[in-house]
This record gives sequence, structure tokens and C-alpha cells, in this order.
Amino acid sequence: MFTGIIEATGTITTIETEGQNVHFWVRSSLTPELQIDQSVAHNGVCLTVVDLNNDLYKVTAIDETLQKTNLSDLKPGDEVNLERSMPSHGRFDGHIVQGHVDQVAICEQVTSQEGSFVFTFKVPGGTKLMVEKGSICINGISLTSFNVTNTGFKVAIIPYTYEHTNISHITKGSRVNLEFDILGKYVQKMMQQRM
Repeated sequence: MFTGIIEATGTITTIETEGQNVHFWVRSSLTPELQIDQSVAHNGVCLTVVDLNNDLYKVTAIDETLQKTNLSDLKPGDEVNLERSMPSHGRFDGHIVQGHVDQVAICEQVTSQEGSFVFTFKVPGGTKLMVEKGSICINGISLTSFNVTNTGFKVAIIPYTYEHTNISHITKGSRVNLEFDILGKYVQKMMQQRM
């Protein structure tokens, strides 16, 4: 489990294809603290560390993951948001994030607000799992949605988040990973079963 509070960013150094799997080598300041078989969220996608080599580590994404996320868009040199799984004795600063991306959204607009930024996203398939002022995870970042419509929403980004995550690289047309709030998904499932 994660909280959506990004610890660091990493840089994709090498991408290797093996059958339908893709291996990503990542350089990060977190690498010395990682262990093989450890879960790390990459742009909100939970992946397992499978190899370590000095300041680099390797994770593998299967075809299902590549189809449902923006990981297939990555190129060497790209920056990814990183978060290790939450320790059981840790603070819960964001919201419940599983690292299981539901779908991608498309950035429609970025507006500067004299120090902060407002990002507008379109959600193919709609926002039925979102509520006004609810939690949403974008590229692994725990954020609060507002101006939620049937087809999209906005988020406000403070300067710290803009400077310490890869949200600063998101422009009009960029695809981002979305993970809807798990509580909303359970409520929807229960309501469907009652009908």
C-alpha cells in the first residue's frame, strides 16, 4: 500500500523488451535503500525490484500494465515519480493508494495561477468514481479533485509538488496514470450488487 506522497524521482536509463514484458532500469537516490523483491510505485504503478546494480535498479512491467498505464510512453531520460510502500508504523499523509492504476487521463490545459498551477484533465469513460474535493492519484501523486464534471476534472498544484515531482513535465496532450479512490470503487461495487 502507498499514500501518494512522492519520495523522489528517478530517471529511466535503459528500456529492454523481453517477449511482452518490458524491463526498466531506473537511476534514483532511493536505490541504496532498495532490496530485490521490494515494491516501488513508478508514476503510481506498483512494480517489483528485480535487480540492483550500483545506483541503478530494474523493474518489469507486463503487457497488461503497459496497456493500462502510461509506462509504454516512457523513453530513456524520462523522469518518473517514486514512492516505496508505506511502513506499518509510518504517517499516513496522503490517501489509500494501491499502486493499481485504473486508466489514463489526458491533460487538456495547464494554467499558471501566480505561483501555483491548475491542471485540467479529460477522463475517457467518465468520472463516475470521482467526487468534488475527493482524492485522486495522478502519476502516483495524492491530489484533491475539483470542478469534477462527467468527463473531466481539475487539480491545483502547489510549487513544492511542481518542483519535486514530474507533474512539471505534463503539458497539453500528456497521458497520466489515474488511480481512483478505493473507497469509491467499493461503494460502486456494493451499489451495483444491490441493483
